Amino acid sequence: MAPSPTRQRLIGYARVSTEEQATDAQLDELKAAGCAVIHQEHGSGASRTRPVLSRLIREISKGEVLVVVRLDRLARSVSHLLEVIETLEEKGAHFKSLRDPIDTSTPQGMFSLQVLGAVAQLERSLISERTKAGVKAAVAKGKRPGNPGLREGRPEAIRKTALARDRVYLGDLLTAANSFLPVVRQMRPDHSWHDVVQVLNARGQRWTDQSLRRAVKRLVAERMAEPELLRKAGRRPPDDRIMTLIAGIAISNPNLTLREIGAQLEGMRERTPRGGREWKASSVKFQLDRARKVGLAVPDIQ
Repeated sequence: MAPSPTRQRLIGYARVSTEEQATDAQLDELKAAGCAVIHQEHGSGASRTRPVLSRLIREISKGEVLVVVRLDRLARSVSHLLEVIETLEEKGAHFKSLRDPIDTSTPQGMFSLQVLGAVAQLERSLISERTKAGVKAAVAKGKRPGNPGLREGRPEAIRKTALARDRVYLGDLLTAANSFLPVVRQMRPDHSWHDVVQVLNARGQRWTDQSLRRAVKRLVAERMAEPELLRKAGRRPPDDRIMTLIAGIAISNPNLTLREIGAQLEGMRERTPRGGREWKASSVKFQLDRARKVGLAVPDIQ
């Protein structure tokens, strides 16, 4: 008799706007679907600030499934939906909508997701095309595109624009926090911002020292990150810096091999302790062994 497949742990997410009724109907459907835990949030569909959702995505574990009743309960746009699902996939988690044909743990659900991706690309193209056409039409009529209040320097218009941009910035940070904050937590304040940026950018992200420090400072202000992350990094001897940098890379991505860590160091243009440009697997292992001896929780990497 073949063993039964492992049951995936379902994590529910229910959201209602401030004008809507309670989440009871969503809770009933999510419970009936078998959700072990259900997180509730109040906020409009267009709002970028979703602290409950951001925390859920940050804490969800490999193999778990984020479940919603409908797609509009989760995402404010197709692009936002795809961004959330991509983050879940990076963590080995899945997404499922009870009333829509989206279940990333099945081939059919992944096909539907690919269709949504094509729709999102079309949506972006159409918005860009309409914006350009609108600007062109306004110029043809002798109008200047943009916000008149900003052009005239009205304080109220400037204040509203600044608040809107700040809300967008915070929303983007909360959505993307899971992609960078774990690495920051593992490396700060033992490492400089420059070292953390190098590790993140080697994983395909695009940060500068200033932009990452600003992002973490804002998350600390919102109580989404720990204040000690902002403490000044102490100076380390060159050998200790290399050791802790390699340990940080290994801890942030334990699936890397010794050779892959070496290639990452070469891409970061980090010299070996002897000044060489090439990092051998044995050299990386030596530094990881040193890190273990001083008490760093480095994974066993081959």
